[in-house]
Amino acid sequence: MQASAELERRAARIKLLLMDCDGVLTDGRIWLLDGGDEQKSFNARDGLGLKLLHQAGLQSGIISGRASKAVELRARALGMEFLYQGCDDKIKAFEEILAKAGLIESQVAYVGDDLTDIPLIKRVGFGVAVGDAAPETRSVAHYVTKAVGGSGAIREVVESILRSQGRWSDLVSHYLD
Repeated sequence: MQASAELERRAARIKLLLMDCDGVLTDGRIWLLDGGDEQKSFNARDGLGLKLLHQAGLQSGIISGRASKAVELRARALGMEFLYQGCDDKIKAFEEILAKAGLIESQVAYVGDDLTDIPLIKRVGFGVAVGDAAPETRSVAHYVTKAVGGSGAIREVVESILRSQGRWSDLVSHYLD
C-alpha cells in the first residue's frame, strides 16, 4: 500500500470507478432460490455514494464473473454506465470499457476482493481491495478499505476519490444545511 499523498494523487485523476460485484458491492454470499434465481444484498450507503459520484460527472461500472438479474437491476437503478457480467476474461471487458469511455488506465479505479481481480487492480491508476479481500489481493492494491465488502467499501472509495478531487464538500453541503 502506498503513502497518503500518492494515494490522493492517484484518486484525483479518476474519471471511472469499476468494481467486481460479489464480495465488493455485496458481502459475497449468494442466496440460491428455487428455480435457479439468486438473491443478493446491497448496501444503501454504497448506492448513495455512487449517485454522488455520478453527480460529480464520473462514471461507474461492474465487471463480474457471475451473471445475475439482481445485479442488472441494481446497476440500472444506480445509473451505472457499464455492466459486464459472466466475464471469464475481465481484462477483455476492461479494455472494451476503456475504449467506449475514451479513457486511459490511469483514469480508472477498480475495486476487487479476490484473485480474479488482481490483474485489474494492478493495471488501473487506483487499484483497491476491500477490507476482507484475499491476502494476495490486498497485497497488490494501492489502497485497502477499512470497510469489508457489502458494508460500505464502495462508499469509502467514492469518498476518497471525491475528496481528492475537492468535490466531496460541495456534493454533501445541501444535506448539512
